[in-house]
Amino acid sequence: MDPTRLIPQALPIPVEWGWFYLFQVLTFILHILVMNVMLGASIIALVHHLRGKRETEPLTTTISVKLPFTIAFAVNFGVAPLLFMQVLYGQFLYTSSVLMAVYWLAVVGLVIAAYGSAYIYDFRYPSLGGLKTVFIGVTTACLLATAFIFTNNMTLMLNPETWTGYFDNPGGTILNLSDPTVLPRFLHIVASSTALGGLALALIYSCRTSDPQATHWIRHGMNWYAFSTVVQMALGLWFLTALPERISHLLLGGSLPHTLVFAAGATLGIFSISNALRYNVRTTAIISVTTISLMVYLRDMVRDAYLSPYFQVSDRVVTGEYLPFVLFVLTLAAGLVIVAWMLKTASTDTEVRS
Repeated sequence: MDPTRLIPQALPIPVEWGWFYLFQVLTFILHILVMNVMLGASIIALVHHLRGKRETEPLTTTISVKLPFTIAFAVNFGVAPLLFMQVLYGQFLYTSSVLMAVYWLAVVGLVIAAYGSAYIYDFRYPSLGGLKTVFIGVTTACLLATAFIFTNNMTLMLNPETWTGYFDNPGGTILNLSDPTVLPRFLHIVASSTALGGLALALIYSCRTSDPQATHWIRHGMNWYAFSTVVQMALGLWFLTALPERISHLLLGGSLPHTLVFAAGATLGIFSISNALRYNVRTTAIISVTTISLMVYLRDMVRDAYLSPYFQVSDRVVTGEYLPFVLFVLTLAAGLVIVAWMLKTASTDTEVRS
């Protein structure tokens, strides 16, 4: 069956596609940074609780206080890039979401469960005893399951030729497990998360100049970043070899823009490791954010290369309705001011509780 017959028609968009693309990239960078810190911090806390060493209590206590805020920011920052993606690639994303609808809808319950468990882990931390491991374990498991579901959906939308599986399984339980990129992509995200989680902890403790243990935890966080990034780069090579040949060829010299972005991101990743091992927290953070920004852009380039046989985003029909877009930009600006205040509040150890 011709897979192009399964792709719905693209709807017109109100303004030029480049505006949506720009905001999709920018908002996704914000989301991926917070999301990585959220997942990575929960994994780091779980590892320390499983090891059962009481001397790590200051670290897990810090994570317990910050984790609910981080989950809230990750969820809210994730709405905008998902909506922009639906605007630009809706005919693909909506279809893949329907094919795996049971799992896709389960994300809501998983995130609520993770959020609730994180709040108990925070609010009842001193009295939980051994149950700390249980509650942070629930949070981590739910977040990992959510990441795995998203990985499946973001890859399933790129492969319309696999959509014919619906005729054998119309119940909304299709996963893209036959795609060789799913596992390395998922593990790459997990390794990136533990790296960013460690870096975030190092940044937090670098601001605590009066804490006598600050230097110890800064080094601890930077070690998490450095060694997780090494693992992440190894997984990235696996991910690269799992890509279809026509896609990997673009990254390895077949296309100058693809190759330059890929090489720049990989080079900066190596520099970030060397700075992390020297415990240069702020320099590592700047290089890391730059690397992630490049990789987010490369991710979008790879998505467009996947879909190029079926669709070109630049071919979208534009209706010229600019007022909704202007109102969105104004609302976004106001929202960012509020978020900046919330981040400033969340950066302290005193929680705002209703």
